[in-house]
Amino acid sequence: MKKILLADDHTFIRLGLSKILREAYPFAEISEVAHGDSLINEATEKQWDLVISDLEMPGKGGLEVLETLRLIRPELPVLILSIHTEERYAIRSLRAGAAGYLNKASAPNELIKAVERIRMGKKYITQEIAEKLLMEHQKNPVLHETLSAREFEIFKLIAAGKSTSQIAEMLNLAATTVSTHRKRIMDKLDCHTNFDLTRYAYAHNILSDNRC
Repeated sequence: MKKILLADDHTFIRLGLSKILREAYPFAEISEVAHGDSLINEATEKQWDLVISDLEMPGKGGLEVLETLRLIRPELPVLILSIHTEERYAIRSLRAGAAGYLNKASAPNELIKAVERIRMGKKYITQEIAEKLLMEHQKNPVLHETLSAREFEIFKLIAAGKSTSQIAEMLNLAATTVSTHRKRIMDKLDCHTNFDLTRYAYAHNILSDNRC
């Protein structure tokens, strides 16, 4: 593993991950970014062997970045790290093209194992994720699985009580764009009000560990 790009908006997390990686790969080039847009720029301008990215960052979130990277660098493996429990976001990340999903709490012990597995061209998934994938394969997908990465991000913010103007400022979008996404989200989830979205989110355990 020669070139690794770390993306996380928390400096101390980047430092911790970088330390683990440098101990395992002392001759590797390891660079760091703190925003989704910066990650896309770096991945576009330079060649990398692996991207390790947080799920939620300022600007474009990890899932939206992942979808963009699948288009511009389809061969580039991306390991998603998150504070969120695996059962809620791992499946969505893997479906979006991630090479693996790792909870940050497990990173000190599992990070190098995940990197080595990905380096061999394989997916890094835990037993819990494998079982969840099998269960998901055996049933119809829930409605929120039909949302795009951007729609899912806005859905969570609406459900958490954020206004259109607040979401627009947080994601650097026009208010009209947020409103357009909101309508699509309502249609896909068969909801009619923001309260309906909040109720849906809690019913599917989407907000319980949300940082919004």
